[in-house]
Amino acid sequence: MFDSLTERLDQALKKLTGRGKLSEADVDAGLREVRLALLEADVNYKVVKDFIAGIRARAVGAEVMESLNPGQQLVKIVDEELVRLLGEREPMTYAPSPPTVIVLAGLQGSGKTTTAGKLALFVRREGHRPLLVSTDVRRPAAMEQLEVLAKGINAPAYAPRNINPVTIAKDSVAEARRVNADVIIIDTAGRLQVDQELLDELRRITEAVPAQHRLLVLDAMTGQQAVNVTSSFQQTIALTGAILTKLDGDARGGAALSLRSVTHCPIQFVGVGEKLTDFEVFHPDRMASRILGMGDVLTLIEKAQEHVDASQAKDMEKKLRAGRLTLTDFMGQLKQVKQMGPLEGIIGMLPGAGKIKNLAGVMPTDDQLKEMEAIILSMTPAERERPESIDGSRRRRIARGAGTDIAAVNRLLKGFQQMQQMMKQMGKGKHIRGLPIDPAQLLRS
Repeated sequence: MFDSLTERLDQALKKLTGRGKLSEADVDAGLREVRLALLEADVNYKVVKDFIAGIRARAVGAEVMESLNPGQQLVKIVDEELVRLLGEREPMTYAPSPPTVIVLAGLQGSGKTTTAGKLALFVRREGHRPLLVSTDVRRPAAMEQLEVLAKGINAPAYAPRNINPVTIAKDSVAEARRVNADVIIIDTAGRLQVDQELLDELRRITEAVPAQHRLLVLDAMTGQQAVNVTSSFQQTIALTGAILTKLDGDARGGAALSLRSVTHCPIQFVGVGEKLTDFEVFHPDRMASRILGMGDVLTLIEKAQEHVDASQAKDMEKKLRAGRLTLTDFMGQLKQVKQMGPLEGIIGMLPGAGKIKNLAGVMPTDDQLKEMEAIILSMTPAERERPESIDGSRRRRIARGAGTDIAAVNRLLKGFQQMQQMMKQMGKGKHIRGLPIDPAQLLRS
């Protein structure tokens, strides 16, 4: 996420943080690099201009020039200005008299239907009962896709065929009462580009239902174009917020940094992967921290609390301290790590993780993780408990069962042995808290 921008900003600010004193010329040179980094990230030119001006106004004053560590103080100012640029957090609110109606709009290919499923899962975790509604009568299999998503999260869906989209939206209120749903999420039709027909249909849908939230779903990788799309929709249906999708694949960050400042439309959620669980509340301060390469520990903790069983974590801590870790334990940890999302994304939330992620061969691929799981599943329960008992013939059998070669089995066992030794040493300290083990450790042999 924003890898290119983070790297460029890190290089620009690093030149300033190591100096004991900063002159006005030093600040200007550093901000010139920051400006180029933002423009290359496809951030709106006016946004960049105002952003740099705001930083410079503070940076050349006593706040920085007379501080004990002016370089670090400048980084603090950049962080604060980024938070201001990204806007304030807009929490999801619900109607005092149900149902709460949420209308999703956007262009075709932005990920509206998948986002509808993600949002339904989110509101259910907040204690509500969602109903997924499809008014997309044009795109082939759009309604079927929504029904499949609804079934996957055990939520009701309303997608009647051969009915006018506005009628579907209007009737969804009665359907929500019938199925005892208190939140209606309406997935609307998209187009390859903004046109008057699309906008007119959206306007009629929002007029037919008491829509408390009108959220625009935007592909983050469209950069500045996302700002233009938002402006077009906003003039028609008075948007209340935006959801940025595919943020995990956005190395630049132009859409996220430009959107609020230009359109005044708050970002409420971000999609960070293909799974329905890859969906996060947008926190400006945490996003600014990620952009500056300082990580996002709070989100990482929240993910761990959501997916890591507390009793299992406590039991794991005892085993780590005693040095009694087994491959069965590792299998459980591997499953928890996979539930938290892509490993690269998890590590990316750690401070300074950009330097770790760029090391060749450190990050295991999805295929390698699957291979590791297949190897462990090909072992007997006794072998998982006592890996040291696995001799040459057993390794050949395990390799055949996992559909791989002996070298892969050897790498796993050697890496596991090294990790056991490391964990035993760490267990003598006071810093183990039972968080999921890093599978990358098993590949470093």
